[in-house]
Amino acid sequence: MTPQFRSLCLAAALTVIGLAFAAPGQAQPSTTAPATGAARPPSAEDFGREAAVRGVNISPDGKHIAAITSPDGKTPYVTIWRTDQPEKPPVYLACNERATCQGVSFIKNDRLLVTVRQTWTTTLTQGGGTQKRHLILDYITDIEGKTWRLPFGESINEEIPATSFLLNSLPNDPRSILVGKRSPFSGSTDVYKIDVYTNAARRLYIGSDKYGEEQTDRDGEVRARQAVGFENGAVYLAQWIRAAGSSQWVEHFRWYAKDREPREVVGFTADPNVIYVRSNAGRDKSAIYEYDIAARKFLEPVFEHKLFDAGGPIFARDGRVLGFSYQAETGRVYWTDEKMAGLEKGLRQALGIKTVPVSWTDVATDEVSRYATPDGVDIRIADWSDDLRYIVAVKSGPRQPAEYYLLTDGVKLTLLGKSRPWFDTTTLGDTRLVQYRARDGLMIPGILTTPRKEIYGPGPYPTIIQPHGGPWSRDSMGWDGSGWVQYFASRGYAVLQPQFRGSRGWGQKLWRAGDAQWGLTMQDDNDDGAKWLIAQGIAAPDRIVMHGYSYGGYAAMAASVRPNGLYQCAVAGAGVASVDRFRELINKSRFGREFQLPAVDGMSPIQETDKVSIPVFLYHGDRDTTVPIEESERFVNALRSAGKPVKFMTLKDMGHQYGLWEAGQTGEVLAAIDDYLRTDCGPGGL
Repeated sequence: MTPQFRSLCLAAALTVIGLAFAAPGQAQPSTTAPATGAARPPSAEDFGREAAVRGVNISPDGKHIAAITSPDGKTPYVTIWRTDQPEKPPVYLACNERATCQGVSFIKNDRLLVTVRQTWTTTLTQGGGTQKRHLILDYITDIEGKTWRLPFGESINEEIPATSFLLNSLPNDPRSILVGKRSPFSGSTDVYKIDVYTNAARRLYIGSDKYGEEQTDRDGEVRARQAVGFENGAVYLAQWIRAAGSSQWVEHFRWYAKDREPREVVGFTADPNVIYVRSNAGRDKSAIYEYDIAARKFLEPVFEHKLFDAGGPIFARDGRVLGFSYQAETGRVYWTDEKMAGLEKGLRQALGIKTVPVSWTDVATDEVSRYATPDGVDIRIADWSDDLRYIVAVKSGPRQPAEYYLLTDGVKLTLLGKSRPWFDTTTLGDTRLVQYRARDGLMIPGILTTPRKEIYGPGPYPTIIQPHGGPWSRDSMGWDGSGWVQYFASRGYAVLQPQFRGSRGWGQKLWRAGDAQWGLTMQDDNDDGAKWLIAQGIAAPDRIVMHGYSYGGYAAMAASVRPNGLYQCAVAGAGVASVDRFRELINKSRFGREFQLPAVDGMSPIQETDKVSIPVFLYHGDRDTTVPIEESERFVNALRSAGKPVKFMTLKDMGHQYGLWEAGQTGEVLAAIDDYLRTDCGPGGL
C-alpha cells in the first residue's frame, strides 16, 4: 500500500457535505427519517420515488461531476458540479417536457452525452393500427446546457427511427466521437465520426446486412465484426478481424449456434496484434483469453475464476488494462493495477466494509470451496479522472441504497449524496447467498432475504418465491430498486430468489439443465426452494406466494396451474402465457432457431387454465413491446371464462424493462401487490 493512501485507511478523512439537490426555486427536500415511535417500513411511495442522485461520473480532467438527480422524486435532471467546489449549488439541465432524463456521461471534458426516454406512438403503414412504445435517444450537450443536438440532427418522426449509439468516445481526439447508426430494417450499422462542437458527421464505415457487432480498437478503427454463416446446414457466427494498418478483412474463428459456446471479442490490447476474447468453449465457466491475430491463435487465459463467469477487461481511458470483471454473488472486479487495488482496499477500510466467509458448492463439480463476500454492504469504484486524482465510489448493498463518495488525492473522502436519503433502513431485511438441492440432486443457488428477527421474531414467516426474468438471466445480491425484495422483507416476509436451472451466469451446467424444461424441472427448482425454506423453519407452509416478472411472470402463471398445493396465490407481472408464442418469435431468426429454440419448450399455462386452483393477480404495462400485454389479457380472459378468481391491472405508458417504467409506477405496483396479498391471497389473505 502506498504511503499516500495510508492516511485514508487509518484516519478515514470523511467529510460529509451532502450535495444540494433542490432545483432553482425549490426548497431542499427533507432527508430525516421519522423521529417518533418505532421505525416504520419504507412506504410504496418511498420506493416509487426517483432516486435523489444516481449515475454519478466524472470528467476526464477531473474538474466536473455529473449525475442524474431528482429534487422532488418525480422529475430527473442532469446535474453538474465542480469537483473543487462540490458544496456549491450545481447547474441543472432539464430534458424537454416530452422526455425523461435517463443517464448522463462525459464524452469530452466539457461535453455530455445525455440519454432520454420518451413515450412514442406511431401509425403503422403496414398492417394498419398503431404501435405504443418508448424511444431512447442520446443528445450531445455542453456542461451548461446551451445547445442540445441529436447525432446527425435527424428527425424522430419516422415510423421506425434508426438507432444511434456511442461506439467510441475517442479519448485522444479533443473534438470527435464515433457513433454507430443502425438501420431498423436491415440491422446494418454505419460508423460516423462526429464533431461534438459542430455536429458535423463523416462516415468512416459502411455497414451491410451481412455483418454486425462492429468494434473499434483504441484508435477508433473498426477492426472487428461478425457474420452469420452456414456450414452443412448448421448456423455459425464468424469473427472477422482486420489487422492493424490493413484494409483487408479476414475470418479468424467461428462458433456454432447449436453448441452455445460463444467466442466474443471483448477488447483490444495495447498490442495491435492481440485482442481479448471471452469464451466458455470446453469449460463450465467463461474465461478471458488473448488471441494473437498474426498467428491466428488463442493463447492461455489471462483471467478466469474457479467459481464464477468472467466478464471483461476494465480499461483506463488511455487503453491500459486496469482489471477484469466477473460475476459472483454480484458484479465484482479483480484489479490487476496495483494502484486501483490499493484504492479499493483503502475505501473498504475507510467505509467500514466487512466480509464474511461463504461455503460454496460448485454446481458443475459438486466441489466445496470457501470465499469471502462483503457482509451486507460493499463499495465499488464507479469512475475516475485520467490522473486518478479523483475517484467516484459507490457504497451499496441489499439493504443499503447507493451512497456516492468522491475520493480526492487519495486522502479526502467526501459524501456526495445518498440515492434514497428518506429511507429508514433499520426495518430492511437481511440478505445472504444460499444453496439447496433440487429433487434430482442438482445444486441450486439462491438469494434469501429474511425479516429482521428483532422486529418479526425468528419465523417462520409468510414467504414470497420470486423467480427472475429471462429466463437466460440471473439475480445479483445488491440493492433492488424495484422494491420487490425489501419492501416485503420490511413487512415481515421472507423472499427467496431461486437461480433455477436455465439461469445464465452461474456456469454452463446450470444454464443447460433448463433446456426445454419450462414449467417442468425449472418450475420444480422454484417449488423445491419453497420446500427447503419450510424444512429450515423459515417459511410458514400455509403462507407462501409466487411472484415474478417477465419469465418470472410465466413461472407465477405456471405455479397457479400446478397441483402441488404449495402456494396460496400467484402474482404475475408481464408474463408469457404461451410457450408457443415465445417460440414463434424465436423461430423468425435462423440463428435463434438453433441457438435458443431447442431450450424453449414445456408447459403453456394458457392451455391449463382449467387446473387453476388458487387466486391469481396479473399486472402489465400497455407500452410493453417485449412481452405484449395481450399475453396477460389472454390468460385473464381464459381464467374469467372458467370462473377462476383473477384480478388484472393495466399500467398506462409502462414498458417492459425497469428503465421504461414511468415515475411512481414502482410504488403503484408494490402497493397493488401488497393489498392483494393482504386481502385476496388464499383464504382471507396471506
